[in-house]
Amino acid sequence: MNAHLQSASVLSRAQRALDDIVVGKPERVRLALCCLLAGGHLLLEDAPGMGKTTLAHGLGAVLGLDVKRVQFTADLLPADVVGVSIFDPQTRQFAFHRGPVFAQLLLADEINRATPKTQSALLEAMAENQVTVDGAVHPLPQPFFVVATQNPRHQIGTFPLPESQMDRFLMRLDLGFPDRAAERRLLTEDPRRTMLDRQVAVLSAEQVAQAQKAAQAVQVAGALIDYLQDLLAASRAMPEMNGGFSPRAGLGLLMATRAYALLAGRGYALPEDLQAVAPAVLAHRLEANDAQPLVRTLLDRVAVP
Repeated sequence: MNAHLQSASVLSRAQRALDDIVVGKPERVRLALCCLLAGGHLLLEDAPGMGKTTLAHGLGAVLGLDVKRVQFTADLLPADVVGVSIFDPQTRQFAFHRGPVFAQLLLADEINRATPKTQSALLEAMAENQVTVDGAVHPLPQPFFVVATQNPRHQIGTFPLPESQMDRFLMRLDLGFPDRAAERRLLTEDPRRTMLDRQVAVLSAEQVAQAQKAAQAVQVAGALIDYLQDLLAASRAMPEMNGGFSPRAGLGLLMATRAYALLAGRGYALPEDLQAVAPAVLAHRLEANDAQPLVRTLLDRVAVP
């Protein structure tokens, strides 16, 4: 069995375990796994009580990752996230005390309830897998993922995420209401907190890193790169897209496409993989209320080579 099939087999088990925790949302679970496999960060946006935090904790439990949670509030300071240097009178030196960002999976809960200053404390961590405090660089654990949740932006007490912060998230997902059968399971089965407490890790952090490497090795044909470039060029020509998508968005789309193909058990990517991840990767980079329909319009307009 080659590396791609081996990774796909264990990832399939991970997805089944997550599907038992977050019921009725198999495609959302698949995209969340895809995001982490691609080495990206995930933003979950929905109303309270939809299972955002449960999905984040489920990812950590199933993937065998060290998880730390920060509840973002209006009075949270950057040092509360990244850490702080404290003077030690005995050694007469400053000692760095690590913040919760030093985890393999950081759950930034209700991230848009914190001020933009505190939100921006994550920028360096998300972009470079390190934090700089008092001129000293501190590398973060590997793998390192941020899974952030946010409430709808119209709710009282929320601050909009700056464009630079939104751009650091590879994907944005909503969960939505469960269907009747899934909701019945939620009402009649053990509480999800209990299920999470007894969940056995399906992967280890080392296996997650190996799966990321397998995703990076997925083959992408030149014709698929042409298709991706055609999409980027077309977006820049659409006035309603306010300038279109950046090269960083194109790189993110390519990484997510590879990861989605790996989850399908293939060592090569198809246009269908790109189309499946495009709305989650691209829509949050647009300043538009109808961003997802705009991305689908873009996919409809650009022909597959």
